[in-house]
Order: sequence, then structure tokens, then C-alpha cells
Amino acid sequence: MADTKQYYYKKVAKAIEYLENNFKEQPDLEALADHVHVSQYHFQKIFTEWVGISPKKYLQYVSLDYAKMVLSQSTLSNTAYNTGLSGTGRLHDMFVNIEGMTPGEFKNGGRNLSINYCFADSCFGRILVGSTTKGICHISFSDDNDHIVTRLRKCFPNAYLQHKTDEIQHTAINFFNADWSNLSKIKLHLKGSNFQLKVWEALLKIPSGRLSTYGKIATNISNPKASRAVGRAIGTNPVAYLIPCHRVIKASGSFGQYHWGSTRKKIIIGWEAAKAGNL
Repeated sequence: MADTKQYYYKKVAKAIEYLENNFKEQPDLEALADHVHVSQYHFQKIFTEWVGISPKKYLQYVSLDYAKMVLSQSTLSNTAYNTGLSGTGRLHDMFVNIEGMTPGEFKNGGRNLSINYCFADSCFGRILVGSTTKGICHISFSDDNDHIVTRLRKCFPNAYLQHKTDEIQHTAINFFNADWSNLSKIKLHLKGSNFQLKVWEALLKIPSGRLSTYGKIATNISNPKASRAVGRAIGTNPVAYLIPCHRVIKASGSFGQYHWGSTRKKIIIGWEAAKAGNL
């Protein structure tokens, strides 16, 4: 059994290396299977089991990362060509399906979007709360105000940001500091792929004081083999605590990583468990 797993690992590793070095050629399933000397059916199966997503989806992720880099300095047509895509239509579809926005929206970086932000102290540390007229778009933990604003600007590089407190932010801050039952009244303004939104929605269903795993979340969104993709979506959660990515741990029981620090994650989990009477 160990020899079989090692064999499959080497096949998948070789395929990933080939994809990352040759993504501009947009190799199809047949080319990938031929490269690692495995049948198409078998290759599709073992790749998906090991990586959590299909070879086609992995190729899209690699292509998208490169396209983002090119798009910041070039046109849509040049970006599509340099990424190995047949035209701007495929570039558009790839961005919408994975990133939840068009290439133009990504290139604009939040242009024409106005975001208010303010700082507040919570029981888990200093937070920045960002909001649009539609709802909360960003919450981050940080003890460094300059650092946390820089992170917000990185998420929305071309948006108009102003240091201003509004009623939408006030509702969220009250949730942290007083009314923990008020989550349903907080409006969120999120932009993400269909997959990301499904994952974030699943996170909202984890009760306070309870934990889940990446595998369980994948099963809950009817994609049981997508544990790694779920982890990627959780890692892009833009709204700390309100979307409770801290409640997801590894199947082994270890807490795993947390965007705002593993120590903070442990503290939050412990606090919620005690509050729920689980300790």
C-alpha cells in the first residue's frame, strides 16, 4: 500500500510540475495523462484525490495567478494571449468562475467604490472594519493601524477610502463588544467566486463553540474531494470572525493556520467553547 501511494504521489507531483512549467500551452487531460504515462481516466481520478480539484481547475488557478500579474500592466487581449488562452472570452470566464469578478473589475481594483473604515478594540484585539453602502466588506485583526490600512488598500487598490465611522460598521462593532446574537442584522458586501461564496456560507452555519474540518466543509458543499480547495477559499476570507473561519481545524485535531495568527485562533476557539459550556 505504501509503495502504491508513493507511486501515485510521484505521478501527481510530476503532473503539477508540468502544469506550472507549461500552462501557457493550456495542456488538456490527454496531454497530461500521456506525460505521466497513465490513462486519462486513472489520471483524472488520482489527481483529484490527491490535490482536491481536477487537473483542469488546477490549470485555471495557475493561469489565473499569471493573468493577474500580466493584467496589471497590459490589456485584456495581451493578457489572454500571454496566458495561452484563445481569447478575451476565455479570460473573462476564468476570472468570473474563480475570482467572482470580471478581468476589468479586477484591473480596476475597486475603482468607483467608496469604502469607509474605522478602528475599534474587541475582546480579541484591535480590528479594522471596512464598509460600503451595501454592507461590511472587510474586517481584519492587527495591533498596527498602518499595517492594517495597508492590507485594506491592497484588497481595494483603486477604491476611495476614508477614515469614517458609519452605522453599518457600528452594528458590527456592537456584535464584537456586546450583542453576540445580532449577527443576522449585519449586512455583508462580499465578492468571490461561486465556490468561495459556498464555502463562506458553510462557515456561517458552524455554531459558536463548535468546530468543523476542511473535509466536513467540503462534504457540506457537496464536493467531498475538495478539501484543499476549501482551505484555499477559507484562507481568502475577507471578514474576520463574522465569517468564522477560525472554527475550521485539521482532521487530525490540530488547529492549523489562521490568517490573523494561530495564537489568536486558539484564544477565540477556547473563549467560544467556554462561553458555550463546552469546557
